[in-house]
This record gives sequence, structure tokens and C-alpha cells, in this order.
Amino acid sequence: MKVGGSSRRFPAVTRDTARPEGGQRAMGAGHAAPYRQWPLLAVCCGVLTGLLVTVGEFRAGTLIIGLSLIAGAVMRWLLPSVGMLAVRSPYTDVVTYGVLGLSITLLAMMAQPKPWLDVPVLEEILHFLVGRDGG
Repeated sequence: MKVGGSSRRFPAVTRDTARPEGGQRAMGAGHAAPYRQWPLLAVCCGVLTGLLVTVGEFRAGTLIIGLSLIAGAVMRWLLPSVGMLAVRSPYTDVVTYGVLGLSITLLAMMAQPKPWLDVPVLEEILHFLVGRDGG
């Protein structure tokens, strides 16, 4: 039993919480909300544009989506305050945005017909998984 009234239990009612890392604004409070969250809006607008372009031209649209996510990774890495684009630690955000953006971009470049990028190892893996013996 502790003396002094402090306990190791969590309080029944939380009085204060730490602000999430993305709670900081990219611009001051004097600006409207869209201006304060411009990094997130830039990435979201890029992804939306890519989705709209995908309707007519699949490869170009998916490239725009992948490049938008890569731009989000670069902004998260270089800018000191990115607003709600920050979800986790900077390392986790940069790796997540970067890996997703890079994989979408590479898959768009390998899409059929007439792929811009040919990776023979992936073709061998596909043939192994599907069970084609080449004959």
C-alpha cells in the first residue's frame, strides 16, 4: 500500500491526453482549415486525380497514385510539420508511404499489355505459383 494517495491504477476519468503527432497544423491558426492541412490535401488530391485518370488510362492513373504517395513520403521526411499527414512516427510514415507508393508505381510500370518494365524473376514466380510447366 502506497502512502501519499498515488496509485498505479489508471484513472477512471482522463483529465488530459497527449496530442497526436498529426495534431499539429502545417500553418498557423489564422488560416482556414484546408490551408492548415495542405500536405494531406495535396496527397489526397493526387490520389483522387489518379483514380479519375484510371477510368480512361489505367497505367497513367496508377502512376499518378503511386507518385502521390511517394510525394507524401518525401513531405513527411522533409517538412517539420505536415498536419494530419503524420499518422505514426516519421520513420513509420515515410516507410509506409514510400513502400506503398513505390510498389504501386512499379506495378503500374509492369502492367500488361506492353509493360514499360520487365522483371523476369516475377514472371518465374508467377509461373511457379500457377503451376505452368511451359509445355
